[in-house]
Amino acid sequence: MPGLQKYGGRSTRYTCPNCKRDHCFTRYLDDNGEEIDPTCGICDHSGSCGYHLPPREFYKLHPEKKPGPDWRYQKVDWLEAKKQRTKALPVATCFIPPDIVLKSVRPDRDSDFVTFLRTMLDPIVVEGLINDYQLGVTSKKDVIFFQLDINGSCRTGKIMKYDPETGHRIKDEKCPSRITWVHSLMKYPNGLPEDWQLTQCLFGEHLLRQYPGKVVALVESEKTAVICAGLMPRFLWLATGGKSQINDRLLVLKGRKIVAFPDIDGYDEWQRKLAEYPELAVTISPVLQQNSTKEDRDAHIDIADWLLRYMFGPAPAEADKWHQEFLKAAEFISPEKHEEVEALIHVLELEFWGAVKIETKDDDESATAAVTVPP
Repeated sequence: MPGLQKYGGRSTRYTCPNCKRDHCFTRYLDDNGEEIDPTCGICDHSGSCGYHLPPREFYKLHPEKKPGPDWRYQKVDWLEAKKQRTKALPVATCFIPPDIVLKSVRPDRDSDFVTFLRTMLDPIVVEGLINDYQLGVTSKKDVIFFQLDINGSCRTGKIMKYDPETGHRIKDEKCPSRITWVHSLMKYPNGLPEDWQLTQCLFGEHLLRQYPGKVVALVESEKTAVICAGLMPRFLWLATGGKSQINDRLLVLKGRKIVAFPDIDGYDEWQRKLAEYPELAVTISPVLQQNSTKEDRDAHIDIADWLLRYMFGPAPAEADKWHQEFLKAAEFISPEKHEEVEALIHVLELEFWGAVKIETKDDDESATAAVTVPP
């Protein structure tokens, strides 16, 4: 059966015929391992590009290139083929040596991404995020998002460049190595065996054992998971690495309560893919779909973008009236907690009910206050 070409380095990823971006297009191969056509494949940028021409559709457009009828009637020794499949042994999971992680996680040196985190989060919170997620840093101040599995073993690490002021990923085509993988770099100096194979896991997966009582919040990007963990630590934030990575690696979440926060352009695809895993207790949050503008959709925002704007930027015009009512009713909430409580109500899709002052008599101490929000 035809299938997508397996990743074998940047040389196996091509220029997309639709969006014209380099090294983001995977071609389909035929039964003989030969590429069907330079246009027959799928673009990695499913949100902004979405180009996908599978073999079936390609042959409909170009029937003259479809293999002749004889190929379907070739004699196949099914017994021998079954024997060969039986002989195939499962591939052992390969890991990155733990000392690579230890050397890369440096509290004395910030990556540009961590520098951005310090512009909005308390230093103690930032240090906690570095420690929890084992955020590494390169000599060029790029961040390393290590993939540590539930046993704490490192599968690989994604190396990415960020602007330290805006927190935006650097995507300039002239900037080399926009995304690099630790295992790829280690193969060049023969640091890994030739038969080393990548098996990915969820970003943050190792925290499942550390925080067994937390509800899991699932997002696409590693950056989003880290930022949201700093803003909303009630959840355990994990990342798939992209909407195309919703696959069997999610089975490690079986038995946990999960809230999924797709990017603004990934809601339908997440619904479709997560429906294939009925054994997982997943609730897909529509918070972005219900509170986004046309500009948000054009910008392909995620839950971190929305939270940052809501908690640190000016309130949206359509929410100004609600915001004023909230402040009026929340007069007993400590002022520095207003934005945190308000954002929490929105993210958890609650309805603000009001605030009441609760008088207490405890050594003549002053009264305390409580906010009531219906379930």
